[in-house]
Parts: sequence; structure tokens; C-alpha cells
Amino acid sequence: MKELFGRILRSLNINGRDLPLLLFSLLLAFSIWLIYNLALKYTDFLQVPVVARCNIEGHSAVSSNRNDVIARCRTTGYNIMRIKSFSGKTGVEIPFSKMHQKSSEIFYVTSNDLQEYTLLIFGENVTVESFLTDTLFFRFPFETSKRVPVRPVGDIDLEPQYSVSGELRIEPDSVTIYGEPYRLEKIDYVYTEPVKLSGVRSGVRGMVRLEKIKGIRLSDDSAEYSVDVVRYVEIPSVVNISSRNVPKGKDMMIFPSSAQVLYKCVFPYAGDSTDEVQFYIDYNDFISSRSGKCVVRTDALPEDIIGYKIEPQVFECVMSER
Repeated sequence: MKELFGRILRSLNINGRDLPLLLFSLLLAFSIWLIYNLALKYTDFLQVPVVARCNIEGHSAVSSNRNDVIARCRTTGYNIMRIKSFSGKTGVEIPFSKMHQKSSEIFYVTSNDLQEYTLLIFGENVTVESFLTDTLFFRFPFETSKRVPVRPVGDIDLEPQYSVSGELRIEPDSVTIYGEPYRLEKIDYVYTEPVKLSGVRSGVRGMVRLEKIKGIRLSDDSAEYSVDVVRYVEIPSVVNISSRNVPKGKDMMIFPSSAQVLYKCVFPYAGDSTDEVQFYIDYNDFISSRSGKCVVRTDALPEDIIGYKIEPQVFECVMSER
């Protein structure tokens, strides 16, 4: 093969140094030929997938199926390549102003109806000579609606000594969803796309999209999120563990009877609110525990305490009669 290629070059009186120039010339000539021919007009049969949109009361806004529009068209080679490369992908959404009804959920358009949508279907500079598609049938299912809460999904990376105060808030906190009844029955809430933040040291606010659900239409496609961030200091303390809801005539012994607590307090911290926090074991937790081991509880924390760590986290409990 190499020897044959060398003979061809020698017959053309081309040496090795002229080879790159030859290849470049051939490539340039082919490009000019291709551009010229693609700019010419041709007649061809083109096929475009179409999804229908129509405002039909009590029905979904978008058809649950798609149909192919096939037509004999005259246009440039560029447009033919563009349309044929698109064929088979997600259908073009066509907002039909009116449709004919065949049955409760089936609607259709004729080739005459398609005439006014040729620009949307095929694009600019395409002349439709005739439609091979006579009638397109689309299904618009009956749909109902209900209101569901929005659940935020957050991934917030904070700077050291900073903490989130409260929860990640979403506005609106609920949306209306539309769809076929059997689909709505399975949906109790809508999630946001993940809110990813890094290096956070102050309150933040922004917009986030809601996750799409197949076959479901949402009243809103995005929501506003906000979160408060505060700086904190850590204050160690030793606390006693008490008991609550113990019936009369019984005593609950807790081991150990005290614990090490590391409070997270809003900076600057200028109070003694840590003394107000009470840690206890609930008798009802002991009853439901098979091993006699219980997790400590506490009442609502003061506003300037945003969290704590306690060690140990689990306590041995023993009941005795008085």
C-alpha cells in the first residue's frame, strides 16, 4: 500500500514536502463543493415528530402521545440536513388554537389545519408542496389537581464556627400539581433540585428549580429559597440527667447520672441560658425500650443556643419500687 501511494505521488510529480499542501487543497476544494451544493434547493420528503398543545378544559394541556408530520418540501440542503437530523428526537410542541374531538380523550387535526403551522413544524425557508399526513390523532387525558408541599433538598457547606439557624425555607412552600388521577394518588410532595452551597458564612437567598415528575404538570417550575446562618461559640458544661413521667411508687435510676455537653451558642454570647436547659429520660421511652437503654431528651432550646452535643448519648435505666 505504501509503495502504491508512492507511485501515485511520483506520477503526479509530487514530493513529500508538497503532500501537506496537496491534502489542504483537496480539503478546501471539498468544503467549497459541499457548501455550494448544500446551498442549492432540493425537493425531498421530510418527517418531523409533533406533540400537540391545546387549551381544552378538563384535559391535560399537552398530548400524551406524539405523531409524525410527513410532507413533500422544497428547501436548501442545509435545511434538509437539519430536519432529518432532528427526526426521531423529542417532538416539536405545536400550540394548536383548536382541535376536532373524536372521543372523550382523543382529538385530531387535519392536513388543512397543519397549513398554518408549517413554520413551527419545519422552520424558515421551507416550502411545503403537499402533506402526506392526512390526519393526526392526539390523546389529551382527563386530569385533576391537588395541592402538595414543596420539600427542599439542601447541601450546604459552612465555614468553621458557622451554623444554619432554623431550616431551609422555600417560597412558595406548596404547589398545585395537575395530572391523571391515578398519577396524583402517588404524589404527596414535590422536591426541589439540590441547593448546593459552599463556604457559607452568612444568610443566603436564591432561586431553585422544582424537580419534574413524568406525566405531571406543576403550577410553578421554580421557587425561592432562603436560609439564615449565624456564627457560634462552643461552651462546655456538665449537666445532670433527670427523669420524667415516672409513675407514683416507682423510681428510675439513670447511669450515668450526668453527661458532658458542648453547647453551640450564637456569637457574641452574653448570657447564662445554658443553665435553663434541662436534660431528662422519659419513662415512656423506657417502657418502649427492650434493652433499658434510652436516649436523652430536652425541651425547646433558648434562642441563643442553636444546638449541642452530648456524651454519652445513650443511658442505662433501671426501675425500682419505693
